[in-house]
Amino acid sequence: MNPQTSISPQAGSTTTTKVVVATTVALTFITFWQAAAVVLNDMASTMYYIGGITEQALGKSAPWMVLAVMLFSFAVRSVYMESCSMFVRGGVYIVVKDSIGPTVAKLSVSSLVVDYILTGPISVVSAGQYLGSLLNDISETAHQTWRTNPAWFSVFFSIAVTIYFWWSNIKGVPESSTKALRIMQVTTVMVIVLLIWCPLTLILHGGAQLPPLPTPSNLHLSSESLGWLNGTIFAQISFVVVIVALGHSLLAMSGFETLAQVYREVAYPKLPNLRLTANIVCTYCVICTGVISLFAVMIIPDAVRSKYYDNMIAGLVSNLAGPALLKLGFNIFVVIVGVLILAGAVNTSLIGVNGVLNRVAEDGVLLDWFRKPHRKFGTTYRILNVMALLQIVTIIASRGDVLLLGEAYAFGVVWSFALKSLGVLVLRYQRHDQEYKFPFNIKVGRVEIPIGLGATAAVLFLVAIANLFTKKIATIYGISFTIVLYTLFLISERVNAGKKREQRSDLEKFNLDHQPQIGSNTLRARPGCVLVAVRDHSRLWHLIKVLEKTNMRRHDVVVMTVRQLSTGAAEYDLRDDQLFADYEQALFSHVVSIAEKQGKTVELLVVPAVDPFDALVQTATNLQASRLVVGVSARMASEELARRIGLAWERLPEPRHAFSLEITSPDRPSEYVNLGPHPPRLWPEDVDLLHQIWLRLSDSPEVGSKLHHRDVVGVALRRLARDLDNHDEKAILGAIEHELHRNGS
Repeated sequence: MNPQTSISPQAGSTTTTKVVVATTVALTFITFWQAAAVVLNDMASTMYYIGGITEQALGKSAPWMVLAVMLFSFAVRSVYMESCSMFVRGGVYIVVKDSIGPTVAKLSVSSLVVDYILTGPISVVSAGQYLGSLLNDISETAHQTWRTNPAWFSVFFSIAVTIYFWWSNIKGVPESSTKALRIMQVTTVMVIVLLIWCPLTLILHGGAQLPPLPTPSNLHLSSESLGWLNGTIFAQISFVVVIVALGHSLLAMSGFETLAQVYREVAYPKLPNLRLTANIVCTYCVICTGVISLFAVMIIPDAVRSKYYDNMIAGLVSNLAGPALLKLGFNIFVVIVGVLILAGAVNTSLIGVNGVLNRVAEDGVLLDWFRKPHRKFGTTYRILNVMALLQIVTIIASRGDVLLLGEAYAFGVVWSFALKSLGVLVLRYQRHDQEYKFPFNIKVGRVEIPIGLGATAAVLFLVAIANLFTKKIATIYGISFTIVLYTLFLISERVNAGKKREQRSDLEKFNLDHQPQIGSNTLRARPGCVLVAVRDHSRLWHLIKVLEKTNMRRHDVVVMTVRQLSTGAAEYDLRDDQLFADYEQALFSHVVSIAEKQGKTVELLVVPAVDPFDALVQTATNLQASRLVVGVSARMASEELARRIGLAWERLPEPRHAFSLEITSPDRPSEYVNLGPHPPRLWPEDVDLLHQIWLRLSDSPEVGSKLHHRDVVGVALRRLARDLDNHDEKAILGAIEHELHRNGS
């Protein structure tokens, strides 16, 4: 929870009101399997397009370079583990800012935004290429003449998918780690089938030669892949050729930044679970991206492989041994999996860039205009609008060319890695609180020489510099966009600095009291208090109702607002002005005004959280509140609101504190929901039926007067549970649905 503020208004008081801010974000913690799935939904998607991109740049030896990059990812994993051991939010921005300074940090986040802007287009265009080619294969198998141009089909498909996920993020649909896990489970089925079918194909075909080893003589760099080095002496130096080849293959590792974003939500013990997460991710990608890329070159004949550069896995499936109909069916499965994982990368990119820019904005280097919340959904829609528009423009400009997008994409990937590793290296000499250190360190006297970390940073910087001179599109696009973003950050920072000097006189002044955890001992709130959730200063009727009917001698009132953070995007410890900005100041000024008019005291609380529903129930539990009061939502029906809060309550660890949920509306009576085990409120006819059953059973000499109504209910519940266990759920649900309709629910 983050900084917490308590306000005790007194009539005519001139003292500054206190607000309590929780300093630990309220999170829903996830297992290392779920964390790995979230990262893999981004990183593993490269297996669908990296093979074609690298072979066009390097020749037939490309799969070895892809495999080398996937093995190198274990080194990059150690960089992220060391940074996360120092920063719970160990993203590139905070690491670079803390080690090298804010100027380079702005440059690093600019390159990271370039990465996010291109993540969506390259992933969804690749998905469109696979889907368009599949439609052509189905038409050909059915002996139809209809065909589509996969490139243009991918453009229209990509725009539609981007708009869909843009709207989902505008509405604030939360990213689900459980959904990510399901997608990766399905993807794993596909990978296992390929790992079995590909060796069988090689055996049935009498074997096949491995691709030529990636020696400088076997790496056939075209003039396009050499870029500005073409025709220079550098193109003849073996070491330079290998570094350039690595630069063209490093794209296979894109998506690793998600590891730092998700670390905040990894369950205890965090660092060991991060190690497991990273090992799962790297091992999975070695197999699904590295090994399958090798199989593709070994199985797809050289004469036709160029046809599949944009959909290499589909080409691999088409050339497997077996009946054509079976291969078509598996190809459909491959494309469905590809669309799920690749299209999901669009969602990940929008969530990521929205989170990063929100954090940068909270650091005062982005204009407040971008952070204005949506009137209905409360999301930072202007950031999403701009980013989605840039992605759509990029998709149209690419005309469905995956290679073109891959070239441009490489800029953000490699520079975010390079600056991140440099930042961690610098911090090795500035700080000594690392719980984990990159291996291979030697001590000379009192000086520790980080050989492993230094070598990794050196390789990444050499690759980044090589990419500057070989990837013309990436360099021009990336540097231009980075300069534009950096300039925007500088201008925003100066504008915001000027605004900070201007203080509004019509708003209350608040003192922030930071507390590591929220409880009845940190707030002047006795157990059994009433917790009121507020968000919009124009929709405070529920607070007015609570203050009107609450006896302050019996119950204290705590007014709470959630400072919502994007999933995995909060990359550094937030300052006062980031947790309690103008919006919260205006909101609580209205709360104080209402409380003063009622002549009653309230405690004020700010809780930063990823999921607002988790924050509400965690806070109610910590305060041992008797009732949580929320206003009817403009975004969802009261039933759905109650369901979401109820599910958040179920996610709490045992023992769970039971309390009532009150959902209020300005024009109708409040609705009450009891969270936790509680006696049900029975209809009169249900009570009559229970009594009739009791009368009938009590006539039996075996039970007689020993039978009580509760015994009848207990038997009925156990029989219902047994019926559910015996797979009679459909019939029971039908009966319950009938009961709901009968009762008018």
